[in-house]
Amino acid sequence: MEIKRVGVIGCGLMGSGIAQVSAMAGFDVVVLEAEQRFLDKGFAGIGKSLAKFAEKGTITEAPESVRARIKGTLKAEDLAASDIVIEAIIENVEEKKKMFARLDQAVRRDAIFATNTSSISVTEVMTATTRAERFIGLHFFNPVPLMKLVEVIRTIATDPKVMDTAVAFALRLGKVPVRTSDKTGFIVNRLLVPYMLDAIRAYEEGVGSISDIDLSMKFGCGHPMGPLTLLDFVGLDTTYYITHVMFDEFKERRFAAPALLKRMVLAGWYGRKSGKGFYDWSNAEKPVPQDAALRGELA
Repeated sequence: MEIKRVGVIGCGLMGSGIAQVSAMAGFDVVVLEAEQRFLDKGFAGIGKSLAKFAEKGTITEAPESVRARIKGTLKAEDLAASDIVIEAIIENVEEKKKMFARLDQAVRRDAIFATNTSSISVTEVMTATTRAERFIGLHFFNPVPLMKLVEVIRTIATDPKVMDTAVAFALRLGKVPVRTSDKTGFIVNRLLVPYMLDAIRAYEEGVGSISDIDLSMKFGCGHPMGPLTLLDFVGLDTTYYITHVMFDEFKERRFAAPALLKRMVLAGWYGRKSGKGFYDWSNAEKPVPQDAALRGELA
């Protein structure tokens, strides 16, 4: 099956990014949202991103031409002719299942359905549809236009040809696809989440300051950023949610949320997006470590 038309569900950071890279690769894209204001916000972000790509010479096509391939809609029926539909809504299994049950009735029967979940069982979301053999996970990474990796996730019911088509699609987007199975955390989060949680525990136990821990991993291990900075970028609330899913699956301490992570999330310290996490992001160019406040919390 050749993919020509792409449907995207959700126009937030992930959905708009997926729509953008699909349009940049030459695909016609239709984005479904619940309200026009969400489409407007997402499309504004796409416009700014495309302008930056053009400014840097990363794309030779005019941003307006790329943007013209992306349409927005509030009606699921407008995705009827899509060859692949990629869902990128809230990380809530019931909401995802409701959306796919609705799409299952609206979209052509041979279309591929994909969820962009980072932690939820692809198989469980699949049960809301009648096309188990054509259901996969496509886990993009934020920011989608810049991050190269895509995890292509199969369930026990996925048709091998659908996997091959999805991998070929990811390659058309200029991504690096990796094949994995529907096991909690897939590849990246299975390895990354325990690493980030261990960094929080090390901080709780007084191994080093926020800066010391981050600088150690950055310059000692060659990581582009330290684990506590990474947590602020990923979102402490997002990480906290993922720990629940992973601990429920594995029942191992390495997947459990440290006490400090829970308290920071309860306080609304989600990281960069909320302005505070392990760092104060008031000045994004010079984030300030929050040792004073957090050490008081640990006292």
